Amino acid sequence: MAYIERAITSVLKNRASSSKCLLVTGARQVGKSTIIKHVFPEYNRANFDDSLTRLMAKEEPRLFFLNNPRPLFIDEVQKEGGILEEIKLLIDDSDSRGDFILSGSQKLDLMRGISESLAGRVSILELAGLSAREIKGISFNRHFVPTEEYINEREKDIVRYTDIWKIIHTGSYPELYDIDRDWQDFYSSYTATYLERDINELIAADSLTFTKFMTSIAARTGQMLNYANIASEVGVSEPTIKKWISVLERTGIVYILQPYSTSALSRAIKTPKIYFRDTGLACYLTRWLTADALKNSAVAGNMFETFVISEILKSYSNEGKDYKFSIFYYRGKDKKSSGENEIDLIICENGILYPIEIKMTGNPKPTMASANQVLDKVPDSKRGMGVILCMADKKTYLRDNLVALPIEYL
Repeated sequence: MAYIERAITSVLKNRASSSKCLLVTGARQVGKSTIIKHVFPEYNRANFDDSLTRLMAKEEPRLFFLNNPRPLFIDEVQKEGGILEEIKLLIDDSDSRGDFILSGSQKLDLMRGISESLAGRVSILELAGLSAREIKGISFNRHFVPTEEYINEREKDIVRYTDIWKIIHTGSYPELYDIDRDWQDFYSSYTATYLERDINELIAADSLTFTKFMTSIAARTGQMLNYANIASEVGVSEPTIKKWISVLERTGIVYILQPYSTSALSRAIKTPKIYFRDTGLACYLTRWLTADALKNSAVAGNMFETFVISEILKSYSNEGKDYKFSIFYYRGKDKKSSGENEIDLIICENGILYPIEIKMTGNPKPTMASANQVLDKVPDSKRGMGVILCMADKKTYLRDNLVALPIEYL
């Protein structure tokens, strides 16, 4: 398979050279091992997927490090978290940088281990699946925020996404961009090999219940998270569903988008929304088997929104930025009108709130952003440029503080 240059490469190199230990997190098959082997070919490698390697690391850590000298890359390190304490001792005893690169696919589990053993000693990066920029070979690598500076810089490197529904349907796993890999075969194998093995061992459900659960979640991508509804559909308790969704989140399968919360918006809904991190996997689980069928389906809007949210998250992580406290959504009745109002995404940066609408339309209208004015109620913050991300063919200002942007601007 031809190697696709990853946008995070320069950040990866800089972090490795400036930190004693680098941790790369991300879901299975997003390319963590591939990029590390490609960028750091001189590193020795130990894979904790191998039970014998794990056993040595657990029972004979000194012998393990003699057989695997530095600089060392340890893959799937969360499978033997006890090694982190040994790494801490080695790091503290050395002034050199870049001795260790670790990778793992269970982000929250790793964070707990890191906070206990390597706090202040490790630099953490998240690798997502391929972004549309990477698929199209676009070198621009700044996180999406609709400032005038960003828009002007981004439009210097615009490439039309004439095959956008193919990209959405295919998904973002690098292996799928090898022309010899069949889409259905890949996701069938991924579900059986990684989801049922890695995730199901954490939730311990039978195969039928696990499949019903995954399908139920995939069908709700882009929707508000209703645990009781999912529990009823799957046939397990609500606390069990909460636990299982937490597993999906920490293994990088889903993203939980939190509602924007402030006392100034007293009538805002506090329920989060759930998004699959990979639209191809969501399509496979819900049996949308072709891009054309997806494009013309009743779920096209939710899949489009899921794709856009995922691309924005990737734009942050590929620049080495943390999006955790920067991205929210709003839904509530704080605006004087009948019914609830929603802002699909709010990006918070430097005291400015940027409202984003995501619409699968080629004809954006100012009324699509009518809820934006609720952000004017928020004290100590300023409402920034509003954006409608859509399928329009060119940038169009709809008001002096509202612009419609083609999704190529992501």
